[in-house]
Amino acid sequence: MTDLALNWSVLVGLQQRALEAADANELAFLIANETWHLVPYRQAVVFFNDTFGRPRLKVVSALVSAIESTPFTLWVGQVCGALGAPTADPAAARVLTARDLPAPLREGWAEWWPPYALYQPLMTAAGRRLGVVIYARDESWGEADLSVLQLLHQQYAHCLAAFKRSRPTLAERWQALRGRSWWLGLLGLILVGAMFIPVRVSVLAPAEIIALKAEVVAAPADGVVQHFHALPNQAVTQGQLLFSLDDTTLRNRLDIAREALEVALTDALTAQQKAFDNAQSKAELASLQGLVREKQAELEYVNELLSRVDVVAAHDGVFIYGDPNDWIGKPVVTGERIAQLAEPGDLGVLVWVPVDDAIALQAGAAMRVYLQVSPLQPLTAELIQTSYQAILSPQGVASYRIRGRLESKTPVHIGLRGVAKVYGDPQPLIYLIMRRPLGVLRQRIGL
Repeated sequence: MTDLALNWSVLVGLQQRALEAADANELAFLIANETWHLVPYRQAVVFFNDTFGRPRLKVVSALVSAIESTPFTLWVGQVCGALGAPTADPAAARVLTARDLPAPLREGWAEWWPPYALYQPLMTAAGRRLGVVIYARDESWGEADLSVLQLLHQQYAHCLAAFKRSRPTLAERWQALRGRSWWLGLLGLILVGAMFIPVRVSVLAPAEIIALKAEVVAAPADGVVQHFHALPNQAVTQGQLLFSLDDTTLRNRLDIAREALEVALTDALTAQQKAFDNAQSKAELASLQGLVREKQAELEYVNELLSRVDVVAAHDGVFIYGDPNDWIGKPVVTGERIAQLAEPGDLGVLVWVPVDDAIALQAGAAMRVYLQVSPLQPLTAELIQTSYQAILSPQGVASYRIRGRLESKTPVHIGLRGVAKVYGDPQPLIYLIMRRPLGVLRQRIGL
């Protein structure tokens, strides 16, 4: 166990920084990443209660932002909900292990967290819970850890309550508007009319420039990659050598197959010569001749495998793969994807639209692509393909895969990334505003 002597200078420093925090986001970042200087831990997750008193994930330590739809954040949100049941002392911290979770959540503990965790509520002096912090580390939590964290989190809760009080309540806002009722009716009519103004629905999603016509270059046989003859992203011509597999094992098999064939031929010839006056040799001749054909087939098969160790380009294009050192000496199996052979003249854009942001899209819809290398020069594209089934994107988010064909003549190359804006059909403004709330409401209550 670590030395738990209280470092009062660190404690006072953290309390001072909490008082100087500009907003709740800065305070959440301080709780998750700076409390470690007082009590070491491996990971911390911070939940702040929303308007309805439900805990919402705010910050995960060592991360810039917490995406709520990843497997880890979904699991830790379920853990917080399962641990949020009322207790005899709601302000007291609780030391947790995997056994304290419901059975469906225990399996995730071994994958995401170290053995010991601490559930620390953020309680005000008036007994109002504003959130909770969960710390996880390899060592168990001692009484000194609990005492100093209890003191520090009382200060955190006090600062968080100050941010919440700085916002006017709905009642205060209503009192301010009551004196202006003479124009509220007119404003309401204008707002109602504006709700039916048709607007173009759109969605923003991560995008990447790809080749629409790209052929997978796979391993032609089991073996080990020996050498790449073309550099990454190099333009190649039809028939040009791309890479080679190690042929040492195959050449040894070829020598063995040749020797086996010679032995089989010799045995068959001997039996054929003896067959004139030896009935037993005549009976063995057919089986020996079959063995010869078997060895010949084996020799032809090994020769065919040897002809595959050198992989050539099937057509002109760009040979796309990562670092050659990632592949050289690596065992591969038949059909394993190694690279792509793309046609650079037919470029498109690959967009991953998260399920929560999906809208109705049809082929031919307009797209605008903002690349990170040139955010002020958007590219135009046309949607050509959408997926019916959601899959995990490279960021680990359930998304629909959308492809578009670039129409802009701006020179770009494969692999550039950015953000794409995909446009749907025009809809009333009220649909654009209420689409997400209605979707969430239907998922929650089934209306």
